[in-house]
Amino acid sequence: MVMGADIRPVVLGGGAVPFRRYKDGSHWRDWVRHAGRAALQDAGLAPLDIDSLVVANETDFISLQVNPGPVVADELGMSGVATVRVEAGGGSGGAALRTAFAQIMGGTAKRVLVVGFEAGASHLSAKDVQLIYGLSFDAEIDGMAGATAVSLYALSISMHMMALGTTSAQMAAVSVKNHGHAKANPNAHKPMDLSIDDVLTSPNVSTPYRRLDCSLISDGAAAIVLAHPDHAPASPTPRSRIVGSGAATDHARLGDRAEPHVFDAKARAARDAYAMAGIDDPASAINAADIYDAFTGAEIQGLEALGLANPGWAGPALLDGAYTADGPLPVNLSGGLIGQGGAPGAVGVMQAVNMDRMLTGRSEMASGRDFRLGVVDAHGGICTSSAVHVMERMDC
Repeated sequence: MVMGADIRPVVLGGGAVPFRRYKDGSHWRDWVRHAGRAALQDAGLAPLDIDSLVVANETDFISLQVNPGPVVADELGMSGVATVRVEAGGGSGGAALRTAFAQIMGGTAKRVLVVGFEAGASHLSAKDVQLIYGLSFDAEIDGMAGATAVSLYALSISMHMMALGTTSAQMAAVSVKNHGHAKANPNAHKPMDLSIDDVLTSPNVSTPYRRLDCSLISDGAAAIVLAHPDHAPASPTPRSRIVGSGAATDHARLGDRAEPHVFDAKARAARDAYAMAGIDDPASAINAADIYDAFTGAEIQGLEALGLANPGWAGPALLDGAYTADGPLPVNLSGGLIGQGGAPGAVGVMQAVNMDRMLTGRSEMASGRDFRLGVVDAHGGICTSSAVHVMERMDC
C-alpha cells in the first residue's frame, strides 16, 4: 500500500510493430523507431518531452549492438536524454518497466519512454538461438554443458506433473486457447485454430513438450510512455496506471531449488506487487492477466505462482474454459508468447501496452468486456528472475 501522495506512474501511450520473422530487409532500428514514435504520438508528446529512455534487449549476441540506448535515442530524435539498457533474459521488458516505475517513484524522472526490441528470428538459425538462450541460465554449469531452454522447462513441468497431476491435455489447452486468442490481435505472429489433438500429435521436442507447446521465436519492438501524475497531460478518455510492482529471483540452477516445479520468484514478485496495489485476494480482484508462456506448462505454473489458481487447480480450470476470452478470468488475450510471439526484449513492454489498451477500452482483444485491474508478468530463465506489475484503469 502506498503511503502519502500517490505518485504511481500513469500510462500516457503505447506503440508496437507486429511480432514476426522479418524477411523484408528492415532492421531493428526501423522497428524501434516505428514503435517509439507511435507511443509518443499516442501520448501526445514530442521526443524532447521525455527525460529518461529505458531500453530492453535480451542479448548483444542477437542484436549485435552493445549499448543500444544512445542508438535508440538517435533514431527517435532525443539525443541527450538519460538512457539505460536493461537486460533480464526473457524478462527484460518487464525489468525495464520496473526500472521506469522506480525512476518516477524515486523522483529522478518525470516522463519515461520504455522501448523493448529483439532481432534474432530474421537472421539467426534456430540452433544458434537455442545455444544463446542456453546462456541465460547458469552459463558454465548448464549452458556450456548443452542444457537448453526447452529441456530445462520440460524438466520443471515434468516435476509439476508428478507433484500435482498436471496432464499433457491440460497443457495443450493453453496452446489451443492462446493461438485462438491471437486471432483478435493485429500484432500476433501465429493466430490459428487448433484442437487439443493437434497439439498432442505435433512432433515431440522435449518430453512432455511438443512443437505446439512451444512459443515462437519472433522479431519485434514495443514502446510505452509512463509519467508522474503531475506531469501527465489532461485526457478526456480513461487512462491506466501501474499500481503495483514487484521483482524477485530464484536459484539459477534448477537443481538447487527446493521445489523445481514451482515458480517461486514469480510468487515473491507477485506478493510485493499485490501488496503495493492493496490486493489481498488476486484470484477475485484481477480481471485479466498476461502471463509469460514460453511453454504451455509455464502458463499453468505462472497462474499458480501469481495466486490466480491454487496449486494443481490451473490445469483442470483450463480444460473447463476458465481462462478463455469469455471465461471468468481471461488469460493471455493477446495470444501470449505462444500466439502473439516471443521477442524477448519486447515481450514485457508489449504486455503492458496490450493491457493498457484493454483496460481503457481501446482493444478488440478485450471482446467488449469491462476490465479494471490487470496483471502482467515476464520472467527470464526458468523463472530465474521475475517482474510482476498490476495495472488499473483510471476513470475520467
